[in-house]
Amino acid sequence: MRARAGRLGGVFGEYPAMILTAPNLLTLFRVATVPLLVCLLRYPGRLPSALAAGLFFFATISDYLDGYFARSYGSGTTLGKFLDPMADKILVSAALIMLSAVARWPRVPAWMVVVLVAREIFVMGLRAVAAIEGKVIAAEELGKYKTVLQLIAIHGLIIHYVYFYVDFFAVGIFILWISLALSLWSAVDYYLRAYEAFRAAGSSATARRAAV
Repeated sequence: MRARAGRLGGVFGEYPAMILTAPNLLTLFRVATVPLLVCLLRYPGRLPSALAAGLFFFATISDYLDGYFARSYGSGTTLGKFLDPMADKILVSAALIMLSAVARWPRVPAWMVVVLVAREIFVMGLRAVAAIEGKVIAAEELGKYKTVLQLIAIHGLIIHYVYFYVDFFAVGIFILWISLALSLWSAVDYYLRAYEAFRAAGSSATARRAAV
């Protein structure tokens, strides 16, 4: 009984250490900014928009920093590999949804938000199914460019107003259109690569059965 309790204590004792790493804390910070971002985006006006843009900026910087710490200091964890992309998707989806609902004009078209969020769910589903089958579908360059453009667009859309003769909403929506095109293109690319991986796995399994 004492041996079993000791083993359980050792297992549960590892959880705080697994969670309380610098990359994971930064990821959790990113998730924690979402409710505050949603609250700020409920209100039109220059001050709430500026505060929301600043908060979104720090959240995106934390995404870079957690990856840097995980690579540089070997502090990445399995939990972090799950939380990091999930935090990114939650942050971006929350910002886009609020930008389509905020009480100011012009707003981000709701259909565009639906397409962008649906693409993320579709790709996550593909990668999850591939992982179950033992296949890894790595992120490709298209997806990385899409993410960078999307973050730049969201910053402009959150700022919204004209500063220094720059219409940040117009710039943001223009970049978001480019991001939308890359999102759809990369989704097709993910699907084709997943299809090829599953077909190759099926062919290998059929060949093994035939050999037996």
